Amino acid sequence: MTKKDVADEIKLELTGQILELEIDDSTIDLIISKGLRELQRFWDESSMISVPYASCIDYSGTPLEDSSSIVKVYRTQGLGVAGGTTDISVNSDPLYMQQWMIFSNGGTMYNLNDYVMNYAAWSTLSQIKNTISTDMAFREDKHNHKLYINCAMGAPSGITIEYIPKLQKVEDIKSDYWIDILIKLCLALTKITLGRIRTRFTQSNTLWAQDGETMLSEGTTELKELRDMLTSNSNLIYPID
Repeated sequence: MTKKDVADEIKLELTGQILELEIDDSTIDLIISKGLRELQRFWDESSMISVPYASCIDYSGTPLEDSSSIVKVYRTQGLGVAGGTTDISVNSDPLYMQQWMIFSNGGTMYNLNDYVMNYAAWSTLSQIKNTISTDMAFREDKHNHKLYINCAMGAPSGITIEYIPKLQKVEDIKSDYWIDILIKLCLALTKITLGRIRTRFTQSNTLWAQDGETMLSEGTTELKELRDMLTSNSNLIYPID
């Protein structure tokens, strides 16, 4: 969907390809830009970027600089071993090794039982630690383009940052749901604009009358209902921009 596609939808709805609009294409483009700006407050389609871990990340010159807000920070590399940032690979499964103890006695497998139990405990603890610390605490300094991450122990070698990008153009919207919302929003704004134009002058003792008041009322009602719907269904876990 492009800006031209949205403009064509608006023209079709208001003219049926028979009537003419009082406003030109440049005015419709401004209305669509206004709709994009308002939609930004409710839009929750996130993007992700992976970067090396640091307690303070300067994201100047990255897509985060133009983001609306940063949502979450995840561990993506490294198991989280205290004092290290190197990835750890598990080469042996303690349950697989336990089968050797079933077919042998303790005398032939020296210290294997202690090793298996300790290894299983360490592996379980590492998995639990990695699970409960996936979503990392952070604070964003938007003015200075800095991201501060709190990691008490087991710093990872890499992280993934989930963020809400800025809506720069219609093509940035990929979801059919949000495209439909944008068209409805722009249509309501266009009706309000046309309604105010057509009610600029009043006519009397004429055989016909403009539909400006009706269109203005329709656009205002549709815009209010759409805003109320978006507000009541907004994703509250995302920061308000």
